[in-house]
Amino acid sequence: MALPLTVDSILVVMTGVWLELSNRQTDNVTRSNMTVMEGDNITVTCNGSGSPLPDVDWDVSGLHSINTHQSNVYWPNIHSINLTLVNVSRDDNGYLLTCISENVVGMTNMSLQLAVQFPPVILKLEEPERRHHTCIEFTVRGFPHPTLRWLYKGRELQSPYIHTEMDLYQDYLEGCLTFENPTHYDNGNYTLVATNSLGSVTKTVFGHFLEAPPFMDEEGKRPFYLFIYVFLGMNFTCWHGISAVGLAGFGCVFLIVMFVLINKYGRRNKFGMKGPVAVISGEEDSASPLHHVNHGIITPCTLDAGPDAVVIGMSRIPVVENSQYFRHGHTCNKPATHVQHMNRRDIVLKHELGEGAFGKVFLAECYNLSPTKDKMLVAVKTLKDPTLAARKDFQREAELLTNLQHDHIVKFYGVCVDSDPLIMVFEYMKHGDLNKFLRAHGPDGTILVDGHPMQSNGELGLSQMLHVATQIAAGMVYLSSQHFVHRDLATRNCLVGNGLLVKIGDFGMSRDIYSMDYYRVGGHTMLPIRWMPPESIMYRKFSTESDVWSFGVILWEIFTYGKQPWFQLSNNEVIEYVTQGQVLDRPRLCPKEVYDLMLGCWQSEPQQRLNIKDIQKVLYALGKATPVYLDILG
Repeated sequence: MALPLTVDSILVVMTGVWLELSNRQTDNVTRSNMTVMEGDNITVTCNGSGSPLPDVDWDVSGLHSINTHQSNVYWPNIHSINLTLVNVSRDDNGYLLTCISENVVGMTNMSLQLAVQFPPVILKLEEPERRHHTCIEFTVRGFPHPTLRWLYKGRELQSPYIHTEMDLYQDYLEGCLTFENPTHYDNGNYTLVATNSLGSVTKTVFGHFLEAPPFMDEEGKRPFYLFIYVFLGMNFTCWHGISAVGLAGFGCVFLIVMFVLINKYGRRNKFGMKGPVAVISGEEDSASPLHHVNHGIITPCTLDAGPDAVVIGMSRIPVVENSQYFRHGHTCNKPATHVQHMNRRDIVLKHELGEGAFGKVFLAECYNLSPTKDKMLVAVKTLKDPTLAARKDFQREAELLTNLQHDHIVKFYGVCVDSDPLIMVFEYMKHGDLNKFLRAHGPDGTILVDGHPMQSNGELGLSQMLHVATQIAAGMVYLSSQHFVHRDLATRNCLVGNGLLVKIGDFGMSRDIYSMDYYRVGGHTMLPIRWMPPESIMYRKFSTESDVWSFGVILWEIFTYGKQPWFQLSNNEVIEYVTQGQVLDRPRLCPKEVYDLMLGCWQSEPQQRLNIKDIQKVLYALGKATPVYLDILG
């Protein structure tokens, strides 16, 4: 007869050590680790005891290393089994060796986790690929986890615009060397160095981002020999008819040196002065492509008086001049509008941002734009249509944009008319359009936006929403004071910069990116009917009051984190709803005071709508009641 039992089965995992076990019941699973080197041979022992004598075995399903089992029975109640691993494989790093002890009374088990150490290896190092940012993708394997370093052209890579993003797994790392707006200056060899306590490995990939501009060396300046070539081409007789005269020869060399020095250093002070700079006509800075430039200064007297559409920001926004104030105000007695002119060689294109109605839009670096900065990022809009009518629109747009100066209107820096295509230069707002920003900082911020994962730093709070709305209202107050009607106010046409700075204006691509927000009428006319009041939909009447209606819709967008107005309705249904007096519902997170402002913007009769100045005052007061914390942006 068997003796009474106090334990069903007891198990221990050992590494060459014999342990005696007490007859004590244990219900929890115990786990321990064992560190080994790749290629080692190891033996682990499992002892099980109980009555009757338990069956003991190792579960090695999925194990890559060669293994053997040896069983021993130590009378009367200990069953021991040895597991030998030969030439341990790195593929078994993290593997759980589990020993199971079982008899008729019950079962217990214990696991041992292998930590297999091996030197690093670079499994993948890809050529740069354009994603949300440009990325050199890599995968590195090694244990312990290797540390990574990057070399650029053989030297330690140090740049605030290039950083490493990666995820760590059991024994490998994968990620990206991420480039923010790379240019031809970043072309070259990139070497990844991976190191741990067992070794080091390197691998190199060539990164090609942009073609260098013609006649530019790697630092973005025309080579010295090119200047000499240009000079000799213009003054060829200097080396012939009077080449025998030593003084003349010295003079030629002196002029060459001076030409190089002026080209190198003269550019730096060209726009060092404050305020707008008039265009001085000359060979180098000729503004001849603009037919109405008088001595380089564009004046309102050259304008047609009709209410043509002009541009605010980066796209052809149909801004309408109030004829009561503006049309008759164009007199030659007024001061001239000075449009700043820039040299083409001061603008280095980085990459394309998109394409709008007038042409492509690029991110660029502009030199000599600021007296305090050698260069700064700008957005560049090109004119793809070289017709006379398009050039007149370009000229008129530049004049009017030069006059629009406000903290919450996108800043216009000037034009470049050295050659085709004609270029307009605007400030670059780091965080893009407000609609995409709202969606990225809403409850669905982790959802893919336009195919790219948006990294959210948390949801916008009430204070931030009010801060955004107040800034847009301030920009609208300014436009109203200048007697301009916008006609396409929406979050997609506002831009976001650092510190939650918001400005009215866009990159000229909104009608491509947000095509679903527009209703096509006839062949080419695109109307943002979801933002339009009844009189604009039915009679095409636009006014400051119609902009106020649109601002009410902007408030609704802000407090829904960028949802499309009437998203559940078709365009035809929206027209029916709006013309019959229906309005948008109050957003779930919207305070009553803000929704009252929306309703005040959506009065059917234009003259009954709230004044934009009053709206701004209310928003400002609400914002002061809830302090603004600008900690959501870097």
